[in-house]
This record gives sequence, structure tokens and C-alpha cells, in this order.
Amino acid sequence: MSKKTSSTIKKRGSSSSNLDFVFKKQNYLLLLLAIAVVIIGFLLMLGREDIYSFTKITIAPFVIVLGFGIGFYAILYKPKKTSK
Repeated sequence: MSKKTSSTIKKRGSSSSNLDFVFKKQNYLLLLLAIAVVIIGFLLMLGREDIYSFTKITIAPFVIVLGFGIGFYAILYKPKKTSK
């Protein structure tokens, strides 16, 4: 193995110990909130009686779209960097 390739391997090894994730803790919390809101929306749609109730045709779809909106925001949200 040449000297050049061994130094390249060392550089790769050292950079792998400093992994930075794409999302931060706030992103994951917002994503979990979005999943919970979508599940609540689907739970509001459950049931066999009164198919045309206000809850099932108006509130539940709004809650689901709100959950997807929160999920979209969670993906695009970039937390502020803290100064150390």
C-alpha cells in the first residue's frame, strides 16, 4: 500500500467519527408530532354510523392536512446554530 492511499484511509476514518446527522432533535420531535396529528385525523374518521357527520367530512380531513403540513415544515426546518 502506498503512502498516499494510507493517508487517504486515515482521513476517511477520522471523518467518520464526527458524523453529523441531517436532522436535529427538533426536526424529529416535529416529525413525531406530525405523525400523531395525522393518526388523530384518521381516528376522527373512524366509525360506521352517520357517515356524513361534520367531524368526518370537515374536521378530520383538515386535521390530516394539518399533520402533513407539520411534517413538511419538520423536514424543511433548519434549527439555529448555538454558539459554543
